Amino acid sequence: MLFIETDSPPPFYQERLTPTKRKQLDQWFIGHRTQSYYLKRFEQFDKQGYLSPKWHWAAFFITFPWLLYRKRYMDALVYSVAGWSFIQLNVVMALVFVEFAIISYIPDAHHMATRIAIAGIIWLFWAFMVARWTDAYYYRVARREIADALEDNPRDEAAQKDHLKREGGVSLYGLGLGFGFFAFALMVIYVQFLPIIAKPKENEVLFNTYDIAKTTQNRVALLYQQTGRCPIDLPLNIDEPQVRIQITTQAAGAPKADCVVWATIQNVKFPIRHLNDQTLMFYHNVDNNSWRCTSSLNKKQAPAYCIDD
Repeated sequence: MLFIETDSPPPFYQERLTPTKRKQLDQWFIGHRTQSYYLKRFEQFDKQGYLSPKWHWAAFFITFPWLLYRKRYMDALVYSVAGWSFIQLNVVMALVFVEFAIISYIPDAHHMATRIAIAGIIWLFWAFMVARWTDAYYYRVARREIADALEDNPRDEAAQKDHLKREGGVSLYGLGLGFGFFAFALMVIYVQFLPIIAKPKENEVLFNTYDIAKTTQNRVALLYQQTGRCPIDLPLNIDEPQVRIQITTQAAGAPKADCVVWATIQNVKFPIRHLNDQTLMFYHNVDNNSWRCTSSLNKKQAPAYCIDD
């Protein structure tokens, strides 16, 4: 699609056809969907005598489904294999360069955003180039199929029509297949690749939450031992916006507690937003004069020594 000839006249152009006959053939090939749009584009290319870039929104956003929708099955396969491989190669090369030359100058908190931005810019550039030449590509396909129909059936108009309708037009099945592929790809990313990114972030938040909660509990336990009461007014200087600490004298999940240190996870973003409002609780058990731990986190997330009574 990006390597279209700009010959004059355009490739496969049939000079001997009358404007009326050419329009009829174009209509058979395009079909009823967005026919007026493509007829206008084809007429522009015919008049100017060469191919030139135009803008095509569908190709910018959904090139692969659009190709299947327009029955360009082999081209869709080539695009998905060669095109996406080319994008991936460029993304990898750019990221390798950034990792060695630039990433050390960027704050750690912005590393992932930088990598995503680089990949996004490369994809946008590719999508931009494809969208500019899609109309020229489709025009070229139409002229090629029309040339084949005329060559194979020079005097049989019905056969020409059958050929162009078979090779042209649209396929709702192909459109559904394209979006189905996108849905499958998103599912694979969500199930297989997103956890690879999310797990280290999740572990970092959980470790910080436990570390802050345990440090606070040690201070509270020392004051409780010295004074015999729960220091609910203890000043807390916690420089961690993702963890909220509270000290209370009771908790619904610990009826025998008289001093409780609550740690609540907050302000975490995608892909670990499920951690928001999860709690870790250290409490003093009056019956055995000991500190215990419980959590709303599941068994895989909660510390092994933080049990749920």
